[in-house]
This record gives sequence, structure tokens and C-alpha cells, in this order.
Amino acid sequence: MNQTDVLPVLVTGATGRVGRVVVDRLLDAGVPVRALTRRPETAATLPAGVEVFTGDLTAPETLDPALDGAGAVFLVWTAPPRTAEAVVERLAARVRRVVFLSSPHRTPHPLFQQPNPMAVLHAGIERLIAATGLESTIIRPGMLASNSTAWWAPAIRAGEVVRWPYGAAGSAPVDDRDVAAVAARTLWQSGHAGGDYVLTGPESLTQAAQVDVIGDVLGRRIAFEEMTPDEFRSLWKDTAPSSVVDMLLAAWSAAVGQPAYITTAVADVLGTAPRTFRQWVADHATAFTERS
Repeated sequence: MNQTDVLPVLVTGATGRVGRVVVDRLLDAGVPVRALTRRPETAATLPAGVEVFTGDLTAPETLDPALDGAGAVFLVWTAPPRTAEAVVERLAARVRRVVFLSSPHRTPHPLFQQPNPMAVLHAGIERLIAATGLESTIIRPGMLASNSTAWWAPAIRAGEVVRWPYGAAGSAPVDDRDVAAVAARTLWQSGHAGGDYVLTGPESLTQAAQVDVIGDVLGRRIAFEEMTPDEFRSLWKDTAPSSVVDMLLAAWSAAVGQPAYITTAVADVLGTAPRTFRQWVADHATAFTERS
């Protein structure tokens, strides 16, 4: 293993969709792992051997015990932006490397160029990291394959028609496991300082085509019906902030008729092809058939 050091890596968001798999991939590579959590009870889902620290990005001073003696940090920012500067200053004072889970807001494709409060937050944190001189890598996943479970699984499990806006909008869903594997590799392997990786799946699929893939894997036809943007806003008003709903609708509208933006970054970093959306669905088929 071409490790830069054997110091522990601190993983924030360690129980999240990507962070939890980053933990596994680091352990697979023989890297000591620390996990930061706001709620210690969530650490029960982490593997044995992970050193758990209680801390909160909104209270930067609570990070110090987890950072002392660490070599790198996987940074996932889901907190309000007001403490970002103080957190990044603490990282710069204590560790050598940071890998930041950002978004593809700099990507020249209509899907990623719509007004997006999260992109503004990410861009600000990227500027803070750059100003410190930290050795850094930016990871920018596009649409995650796992979004399909939140979006369509309830209707599919119930045997209902999938009603969704902009069925003709294309994207290249990226497997969460590939995102995590790239993040882990850039945390322990040298040669990724200054890297800026937009991560996508290998193929362009419309939203309606993604539903077709799910049906094909499950062995049954799933009907897809176009929903108006106003219907979508009404349906999701209690599920997601209006800014997120508006961002998604604008992105999908802009992506209609456009081939998805596809990169080779997953293969470039890992040396293996990214998983297809079909592979993701096949490995998570129970999400569409069984209630969690």
C-alpha cells in the first residue's frame, strides 16, 4: 500500500451514506480510523476498532480531541455555514490533509448550473480550505444512485405508478460505494493533493429510463407518469426545504434533452470501471420490495 503515513484518519459523517463506506474502505486498506459523531449511540453501527469521538461541527472546539494526532480528515459538511471558518482553521492547525465531499457546482453542464444554496456553501468551504494551504482533494459526486430509493421506492413497494416530473431529464447516477472508494483512496494514497474529481456513473439515463431499469431488475413493469412541477412542490413541501425542491426542478428542467455529463474519474482513481445503475439496483433490490 502506498500510504502517505499511518496516522489515523478522522471521518466526519461516519454513519452517513458515503461516510459509512469510507470507514470500511479505510479499514480494508489498513488505515486506523476515527469517527466523529454528535450522538454516541449512532456509533453502534460502526465496525469494531473504529475510535469514536463525540464532536459537532457547530462547536469547533469539540473537534480538538479527535484531531490531535490525526493525519487526515474526510470532511462532510451538513451544518450551517457560520462555523466553517473556525473548523477549517482547526483542521489546518492539526492535520496535513483534508478530503472534502463537495458538489459539481463548477461543472459546465445545465444539470449542475442551477441556483443551489448547497453549492454556495460548498464553494465557500472550498475557498477556506484553499486559503489555509492544507493538502486537499475535492470530491464532487453527481446524482447518487441511492437517491432512487428516497424518490421512487415507496411507490414501487406499493405497486403504484411512479409519478415524477421531468422524466426525460438525464443524469449519470454514481454508486455511493464508488464515491466512498474514491474518497478513501485519496485519503491514504499519495498523488492526490490538489485533485478535483467529478464522479459520475458510466452511462446517461433519463429518470424514466432509471425507473425502467429498476423494473427490469425486479422482473416487472413499473409504470411511469409525468407529474407537473407544481404537483411535485405540493407533494414534497413537508419532506424537503423549498430551496432544495426548487433546485431539483430547475436542474431537471435544464437537463431535458441533454446527454448527462460523464467523467472517467472513478476509473482514473480506482483503476476499475464505475458500477452501473443496474448494478446498484441489483445489489439493493430489497429497498424496492421490502419496507425498512
